[in-house]
Amino acid sequence: MPELNDTSPEVEEKQIQMLRKAATPQRFARARSLSSTVIHLSRRAIGRSQPSLSEREIKLEFISIHYGKELAEKVKQILIEKNQL
Repeated sequence: MPELNDTSPEVEEKQIQMLRKAATPQRFARARSLSSTVIHLSRRAIGRSQPSLSEREIKLEFISIHYGKELAEKVKQILIEKNQL
């Protein structure tokens, strides 16, 4: 499978060097930001593919896909018990 990278090798190397030189808090912030973006995009994709789902249902579907149906069901039961679903 061909690589889907539109960054030149020179720029990519520069990015890696900058990341290696960054202090731990900055590296953590970048990782956290990237994770947040990926979660947001995943939930948005679920919502687009299943437009009838509520925001809470989208979050439960996200849990099911990424962490398993068993955990999603447990979370759903907790929400039902707390009258939040």
